[in-house]
Amino acid sequence: MTHQLEIDRINVHLGDQHIIKDMSFSLEEGEIGCLLGPSGCGKTTMLRTIAGFQAPTSGRVIIAGQEICGQQCDAKPEDRHIGMVFQDLALFPHMTVRKNIAFGMRHTKRKAVKERVDELLELVAMTEYANSYPHELSGGQQQRVALIRAMAPRPPVLLLDEPFSSQDTERRVQLAHEVREILKRDGITAILVTHDQYEAFAIADHIGVINEGSMCQWDNAYDLYHTPANRFVADFIGEGVFVCGNTLENNQIQTELGIIQGELSEQFCAGTQIELLVRPDDIIHDDQSQTKATVIAKDFRGAGHLYTLRMPGSTRLLCLAPSHHNHKVGEQFGVRLNLDHLVIFSRELV
Repeated sequence: MTHQLEIDRINVHLGDQHIIKDMSFSLEEGEIGCLLGPSGCGKTTMLRTIAGFQAPTSGRVIIAGQEICGQQCDAKPEDRHIGMVFQDLALFPHMTVRKNIAFGMRHTKRKAVKERVDELLELVAMTEYANSYPHELSGGQQQRVALIRAMAPRPPVLLLDEPFSSQDTERRVQLAHEVREILKRDGITAILVTHDQYEAFAIADHIGVINEGSMCQWDNAYDLYHTPANRFVADFIGEGVFVCGNTLENNQIQTELGIIQGELSEQFCAGTQIELLVRPDDIIHDDQSQTKATVIAKDFRGAGHLYTLRMPGSTRLLCLAPSHHNHKVGEQFGVRLNLDHLVIFSRELV
């Protein structure tokens, strides 16, 4: 099967720095991908390499079965016909919404341009703003115009470089949902760069977690959360703590929380010192439980509180409890475990 976008063992060096390390991933037509990771991990460099603004040291970029970058070819950015949405949106302030959208279709017949612009304006419910100027629009409306302007020529791949970074967290997630719907309805293949995992969860079919230039895991959001490939992914995705313990026989682990039985994410010999990933949803608030922890911090989240707890032996836990369970810092807090699949890693001894 031909992938719409295929990244094949890309390496990028900047001076003596190895920025992208043997990176590979692919997207099918109409799929949305996301490169997710901390600042400086190489995700924007990877996006620039796809666009043609950064030359790789080795590897290939293939779009719709055609190699556009590799040993045989290195197409200029303007010849790759890739759409891009930048952080600053880059709308032309002296042009109306309609003219902004039509700008990338200068070599298309006038009738086809009008039909495509009308189609896109209707797609994002902005037909009435066709003759408005960017400064007359809200931030969200400007976002939609920038998106459909990039979509207008029907690019084989659309790149989005942290397009929601100027928005607050709640608005970013809302915009991500809206953009996903628009892209899916138009069948556009796209890849987004972000450091915000909730934004990635809201928009992407596949997410690549990157650390220090390497692809740690290319997967869907559910599997990144529940079956992380390594400790970095486990720590970066979602919220959680690592509880120290030792493996026993028969898929058991000895921890301060007691002996835990369950399906292990990885097999270790008995007696191995390990770290167990415990998410807030793995800890259930239960006033009747004999296992008690002390509340050392709380974060009100509307429908619930995220409690930081300390066990008697100093192990820390996170627990997401309904907001009507309102405990003060310093109070005792009954907990029980709700662990089935045990995500464990060898303990890194210092």
